[in-house]
Amino acid sequence: MMSMKDHILAALREQFESWEELLASLSEEQITAPHFDFDWSIKDVMAQLWAWQQISVARMEAGGLDREPRYPEWLANIGGDWEEDADRVNALTFENNHGKPWSEIHGNWRAGFLRFLDAGSQISERKLLDGDQYPWLHGYSLAFILVASYDHHQEHFEKLTAWLREQGK
Repeated sequence: MMSMKDHILAALREQFESWEELLASLSEEQITAPHFDFDWSIKDVMAQLWAWQQISVARMEAGGLDREPRYPEWLANIGGDWEEDADRVNALTFENNHGKPWSEIHGNWRAGFLRFLDAGSQISERKLLDGDQYPWLHGYSLAFILVASYDHHQEHFEKLTAWLREQGK
């Protein structure tokens, strides 16, 4: 029988493969054209997923090393409590990444997702599931971070596939 950790990581791996398959099926023109709220493109959505992924990776790696997370430097530009201001994080992500080429955005997201999976696999199931293990998670467990990343990716995957269906693609 699969452990909870193995189950979560298997779901994330499956999700990664689904994203890779979907992205590979689209042209660069489809990926970079504005389609969504605020004129975001698929590329912009992937940059946003990558931005939040960096935060999740910092948390996973901190858990594996039993230390405080070392968040990406760009978060310092937000000031205040960035965890309570997702809109500001998303706006800054767009500002910092909109002009970058798709190959760079995809490469960053892909490498970040694999790093996230690797970091999660290095932590014992007991430590992943214990909500009291890491005070800087304020009662949440690292397993919650894994599942939240899955949910965030799934939300955008569903929006994208629904949009593609509407376009008859």
